[in-house]
Amino acid sequence: MKIHEYQAKELLRRYNVPTPRGEVAYTADEAKAVAEKLGGRVVVKAQIHAGGRGKGGGVKLGDGPDEARELASKILGMTLVTHQTGPEGRLVKRVLVEETLPIAREIYLGVTLDRALGKPVFMASTAGGMEIEEVAAKDPDLILKEIIEPGVGLAGYQARRLAFKLKIEGDAFKPAVAAMQALAKAYDEVDATLIEINPFVITEDGRAVALDAKLDVDDNALFRHSDIVKLRDLEEEEPLETEAIDHGLNYIKLDGNVGCMVNGAGLAMATMDIIQYAGGMPANFLDVGGGANADQIKNGFRIILSDPNVKAILINIFGGILRVDVLAEGVIAAAKELDISVPIVLRLEGTKVNEGRKLLEDSGMNFTVAPDMKEAAETVVALAKGQ
Repeated sequence: MKIHEYQAKELLRRYNVPTPRGEVAYTADEAKAVAEKLGGRVVVKAQIHAGGRGKGGGVKLGDGPDEARELASKILGMTLVTHQTGPEGRLVKRVLVEETLPIAREIYLGVTLDRALGKPVFMASTAGGMEIEEVAAKDPDLILKEIIEPGVGLAGYQARRLAFKLKIEGDAFKPAVAAMQALAKAYDEVDATLIEINPFVITEDGRAVALDAKLDVDDNALFRHSDIVKLRDLEEEEPLETEAIDHGLNYIKLDGNVGCMVNGAGLAMATMDIIQYAGGMPANFLDVGGGANADQIKNGFRIILSDPNVKAILINIFGGILRVDVLAEGVIAAAKELDISVPIVLRLEGTKVNEGRKLLEDSGMNFTVAPDMKEAAETVVALAKGQ
């Protein structure tokens, strides 16, 4: 689950991570009032679930309350397009108004999971303010890493080692070390999947401050964090993905034209790969789970077909807990009820597979049952292209 920058900073302040003074505003007048409280120069920052806001025109500096109001009036209500929003952009409904700081240096800090090691990793780089993916591609040696032992956290010596390598000196050294350890603790205790501070700044007067903040929380751990669940902004999420969650489905919208319905995340990934190998592009990731019922199958179809780009559907099921004949009955019922007109290709294996295939063949509907994944992918891609 993603949250806004201002919400991430509120969480991090609980762990004593230093952040600039500031407040969120929903109107231009509120932005002016916040600027009056802060005094002096301020920065007005669009709040959407995407990076690259500055390049898209969503971050502006203002000299005083009147200019803060003017800037907020321009940013609020704009459709902000960045490299992470896609061409459709995101509507800005709130801004963060913060004090400006005398920045001497910009540093990147981040905490995420290293899946190869099975442990969290703390990352740091002197290339703060830049896209970390760009830094990793051009000069990976600029990225410093410390492995975090679960149950231990980022040890003091590890944080100090990072600070030395980042060439943090003087009055900023101790607060920077403390902030790194606090970030690692926050990552663990809020069940985050990612924390990024870009940039983490060293000021001319020797302070260490998180100037920006990105924090994503593991959906599977939200039952432990009722306070964080309240921060969810459904308007920033893909509506179909939100609806899928309500039906117990895992759905992610993609840019292709081949709809996918699969049981099991690994099989779903393999299905998307083989569609691309066959020359097509998947329109979605949809995992109905191991024990899907008829209602979930119907809702899965409805969600897939809500995407107007879908020209054909591939159902790839290995029946274990989910019997193939039960799936077939659900597919037939859903196709009739929803009046599905796009071609449907099925690759079926597992428990009661022969019974399931016979049900589909006897249904009198336009189903294509393929013998294996390769033929299923080639068939659905050709159908999606109208061939």
